[in-house]
Amino acid sequence: MSVESNDHRTRPRRRGDALLTAIYEATIAELDEHGYSELTMERVAERAQAGKASLYRRWNTRAALVMDAVHHLLPDPERSPDTGTLRGDLLEVLRQSAAMLDGPAGSALRGLLAESLPDPEHGRLIRSRSQGRGRRLMAEVTRRAVARGEIHPGAVAGPRLEVGQALLRDHFLFREGPIDDAFVVEIVDTVLVPLFHVPVARSEPG
Repeated sequence: MSVESNDHRTRPRRRGDALLTAIYEATIAELDEHGYSELTMERVAERAQAGKASLYRRWNTRAALVMDAVHHLLPDPERSPDTGTLRGDLLEVLRQSAAMLDGPAGSALRGLLAESLPDPEHGRLIRSRSQGRGRRLMAEVTRRAVARGEIHPGAVAGPRLEVGQALLRDHFLFREGPIDDAFVVEIVDTVLVPLFHVPVARSEPG
C-alpha cells in the first residue's frame, strides 16, 4: 500500500456530523489508550483521518475538544433506560454513569479537573456540563415514575435529582478502584428509592 493511500488528504473529505463523530471517536480512543495527559490534537487528527486545521477551527484547546467528546458519549436523557420500574431505571442510569467514570470519560474528567484548578471559570464550565446531563437523566426517570403512579409528584425536588450522581462522583474522586455494582445497588436501595417515596416537606426547599 502506498504512503499516499494512508494520507487523509487522498480520501473523500468528511463533513458535518460524520467528521465530528470521527473526531469524537478518535478523541475517546486516544484517551482510552494514552490518558488525558498524553492526548494531543495532532494524534487525534491522525486517528480521525482529518486535518489538524479542522480541529483547531472548532476547538482552540484540547480541553474544549475533550469536553465535547465526553459530552457526545453521554446518554440522551430522553432515551434513558425504561425498565418499567423506578428502581430498575435508577439502577440502569447509575450503572451507565459508573461505567462512564471507570472508562475514558473518567480519565478525561480527572485531567480536566486538574487543569481547571488555576482557572475557576474553566472549572465551572466542566461542572455545569457534567452535572447538568445527570440531573436531566434523573428528572426523566422520576417523571416516568410519577406517570406510572409509583411516586408522588411532591417527592421530586431539585436537590434529590443530584444525590445519586453526587455519590458516584464522590467515590470516583476520593476512593481508589472502580465503582463496583454493589455500591450502585446500595445507593439505589438505601438512598434513592426511599428518598423518592417521601414527599418533600413544606419547609424543604424544592
